Amino acid sequence: MDLPPVVSPEEWLAARKRLLAEEKELTRQQDAVSAKRRELPMIKIEKDYVFQGANGKASLLDLFEGRRQLIVYHMMWRPDLDAGCPSCSILIDGIGHPAHLNAANTTLAIVSRVEWDSLRRYFERMGWALPFYSSEGSDFNYDFHATLDEAVAPVEYNFRTKLELIQLGQEWMTSGDMPGTSVFLREGEDVFHTYSSYARGGDIQITTHNYLDLTPLGRQVHVGQAKHHDKYPAAATDTA
Repeated sequence: MDLPPVVSPEEWLAARKRLLAEEKELTRQQDAVSAKRRELPMIKIEKDYVFQGANGKASLLDLFEGRRQLIVYHMMWRPDLDAGCPSCSILIDGIGHPAHLNAANTTLAIVSRVEWDSLRRYFERMGWALPFYSSEGSDFNYDFHATLDEAVAPVEYNFRTKLELIQLGQEWMTSGDMPGTSVFLREGEDVFHTYSSYARGGDIQITTHNYLDLTPLGRQVHVGQAKHHDKYPAAATDTA
């Protein structure tokens, strides 16, 4: 890719201030969208879901760990790799210490449809210290559109039907496991679904990408070539 031009400090400062104005506008827009997100109506969860976790069987209510809010990251499983998908794994790598979320009465849990032993082995390999659960045998992934199989349920991903996805040239989004995030609120024993996002909706959660977006070279290998953190070659060095 072409590098940006070299200019004087005065020219750089002027260009930076112009970009700052756009960044501030984007920040204000993000704040406004976040406010509307918090105002979304809720759906009461009526179905009983069963998960497998480190302590055995668990309900959706158990995933809250006694807190009021629950964020579920739907990790896409790659049977061909016997692992979570690399992009999902980069997202999980960037999740901060859970104490910060817990202090805000919020639990973040990773859920994947793969059977428990494979999921456990993968988490051990990755060294992640986050709560994780298998939803194998449950409708959970299908109901929240993280697994797409029209033999089980009508295909819907990123709030589009199968036909709409095909018309957009996104056939690859019409079957199998997909990434996503779902948010739940607990009121006593009642659980409510408040929000879900899919596809590029999860971009803001990938801290590695957000850091690289600050740089002139951008995301580089992370555009379609991401790897698990233990599968990269030796650390990249300057080849310019």
